[in-house]
Amino acid sequence: MAETPLAFEIATFVVLALFFIVDLFVIGRRPHVPSTKECVQHIAFFVVMALIFGGCIWYFAGSKPAIEFYSGWLTEYSLSIDNLFVFVIIMSNFAVPKQIQKYVLSVGITIALIFRGVFILIGAALISRFTWVFFIFGAFLIYTAVKLVLGGDDDEEYQENGLIRALRKVIRITDEYDGEKLRTTRNGVRYWTPMLIVFLTIGTTDVMFAFDSIPAIFGLTKDPFLVFTSNVFALLGLQQLYFLLGALLDKLVYLPLGLSVVLGFIGVKLVMEALHGNTLPFINGGEGVHWVPEVPTWLSLAVIVVAIGGAALASVAKMKAMDAGKGSKPAVESGADGE
Repeated sequence: MAETPLAFEIATFVVLALFFIVDLFVIGRRPHVPSTKECVQHIAFFVVMALIFGGCIWYFAGSKPAIEFYSGWLTEYSLSIDNLFVFVIIMSNFAVPKQIQKYVLSVGITIALIFRGVFILIGAALISRFTWVFFIFGAFLIYTAVKLVLGGDDDEEYQENGLIRALRKVIRITDEYDGEKLRTTRNGVRYWTPMLIVFLTIGTTDVMFAFDSIPAIFGLTKDPFLVFTSNVFALLGLQQLYFLLGALLDKLVYLPLGLSVVLGFIGVKLVMEALHGNTLPFINGGEGVHWVPEVPTWLSLAVIVVAIGGAALASVAKMKAMDAGKGSKPAVESGADGE
């Protein structure tokens, strides 16, 4: 199922591993609140790196896997933006000091990538053996799309998952932070700091987000390498995006609608692919439904760009219209008083 040369994949993993080591143990040792300029520079850097990486895939493996990577990266990036609000809530609930939030996000995202890597391997193994899994993935994505349209998203009410609740019962955890330390001493007794819970909360919560994002990317490419790197490049700039857009997430009012279009489209695409390669005996006698058309890769990319781009532009337009309305209201009232 791999579409890229093995040597290119190995080189990619080595470079990404070095980047995360530097980010955690060099840059992460300098706790601070990133400025707007720093955030914009980092986001621009990661976006350019993703574009260059896609170009490298195009050079070494051809246009098809490159377009698949770009489609997966844009989809994952969009879903990550929508889920940033939960990270804001987590930081608030655990009262994480602003100076160490960047470091917390770095570690949490690294944990999330490890979990996602396992999830991707399991998904790839299932797909390679059971094509009918596409029916499940597709149905789940369509359900998620409908849920987004109807406003059935529970992200605003974050609750600790079972793993975190169980962990609190078996280990001693303080209520105060001690810088970036995981362990601290109080009255001669060793305790874990809340940092451990925050790391695990962000990592495991992100994996829950992956239950709709990973199937979505598998609907765009079957290559586990492209699925994983799409996730990596989407999550790389997430910590800077957190600081840049944290206060503006509620302004992106049409983003859920754009995401619903993307997820619904990919869900239908997965069902069509499942029908085309069908092996279930109660559908068409176990034979593939060959009259079902195959969706070209370029069309997937076009739908993603138009849906997400259109949602973002519409949100910005509405935000400006609301700001303009608020700005003109005092003038009207002033005129009324003058009369």
